[in-house]
Amino acid sequence: MINLGVLASGRGSNLQAIIDACEGGPLHGQARVAAVVSDNPEARALGRAARHGVPAVVVERRAHKGREAYEQAIVAALRERGVDLVCLAGYMRLVGRVLLEAFPGRVINIHPALLPSFPGLEAQRQALEHGAKVSGCTVHFVDEGTDSGPIILQRAVPVREDDDVDSLSARILEEEHRAYVEAIALHASGLLVVTGRRVHILGEGKEQ
Repeated sequence: MINLGVLASGRGSNLQAIIDACEGGPLHGQARVAAVVSDNPEARALGRAARHGVPAVVVERRAHKGREAYEQAIVAALRERGVDLVCLAGYMRLVGRVLLEAFPGRVINIHPALLPSFPGLEAQRQALEHGAKVSGCTVHFVDEGTDSGPIILQRAVPVREDDDVDSLSARILEEEHRAYVEAIALHASGLLVVTGRRVHILGEGKEQ
């Protein structure tokens, strides 16, 4: 059983998918959400945590002198609750050296595009503006760049002729919930091996 620490800034729909998967879904017995940390005291993710009895803490950037001090406070909150794997779920800040060094190879993120295409904010809008025919989501390890870490897995979502940002985002989000849970399960099972920029899934492609 691994302890998850989820960083969230907003509504927390991916957090909810992870909690549900831990409580009675595919992550049951493999993982549990041990802590939720938010930089936003108004984040709906905090309410989701409270409803499931998950310890939650607000660590505001403005309350700390500099990025390192801010991340040290986050690391302290995660370590206090015995977190093994850090999951970014709508966390709207770049992760820096302090957090990455505290949890080496143990920080992952979900992004609503097929990286390396359309990193950063408003990925769904970027895909539509570029006329992409296929979009989707990517679960990846986090480094100090913008959505640039090694890719764990991806799920494709066709872009329809009548799509707008909201409709495309909604369909991608459905895949995000499934993909994130799958990636956590792979990590919890010790099946992910990183070699350079490539993430190998042990047993993948072999006959069972």
